[in-house]
Amino acid sequence: MENLVKKLEEQITFLQQEMSQMSNELYSQQKEIMRLKKEVSNLNKRIEELDSGIESSINKEDTKPPHY
Repeated sequence: MENLVKKLEEQITFLQQEMSQMSNELYSQQKEIMRLKKEVSNLNKRIEELDSGIESSINKEDTKPPHY
C-alpha cells in the first residue's frame, strides 16, 4: 500500500510539472498570437493606404486635361 501511495505521489508530481510547462508554453503562444495579429492589422492598414494612393493617382490620370 505504501508503495502504491509513493507511486501515485510521483505521478502527481510529474503531472503537475507537465501542466506547469504546458501552461507556460500556452502563455508564450498567446503572446505570439497577439503580436502576429497586431502585425497583420498594421500590414492591412498599410495595404489600404497604398490602395487609396493608387486609386487617387488612377482618378487623376482619368480626368480630362484643362484644354478639353
